Amino acid sequence: MIIGQIKDGIVLDHITAGRGMDIYKILELDKLDCTVALIERAVSPKMGRKDIIKIDQAMDIDFDVLGYIDPGITVNTIRDGEVVERRQMALPERVVGVLKCKNPRCITSVEQELTQEFKLTDRKNQVYRCIYCDHKASK
Repeated sequence: MIIGQIKDGIVLDHITAGRGMDIYKILELDKLDCTVALIERAVSPKMGRKDIIKIDQAMDIDFDVLGYIDPGITVNTIRDGEVVERRQMALPERVVGVLKCKNPRCITSVEQELTQEFKLTDRKNQVYRCIYCDHKASK
């Protein structure tokens, strides 16, 4: 299988196998007017299997969202066919506007205009809690 080289754009690499489509949907890549390649379960010496997303256009990406979804992702920025920046994702301390609190008593259930915000409380187990009611988020 041959996937063309990107001249200017972004490559999301080292995505956990099977998570590529989730990232595709969350980043709304279907709304872009450019070529987007999603490679699922590619062979990787380091990971066994991995997903890769190639975007043939420069764009702003919410790194906190990527770090929350899959902290092992590498984001490569490509210009003139060369990698100019390589960024390794990590679990963010806060996640804003991505998760919704499931607690029916949380203030965010009543005050719809409040921004949903969660803080990382346990890095080892990847536990996030609502900043308003301390309810544990579920992925």
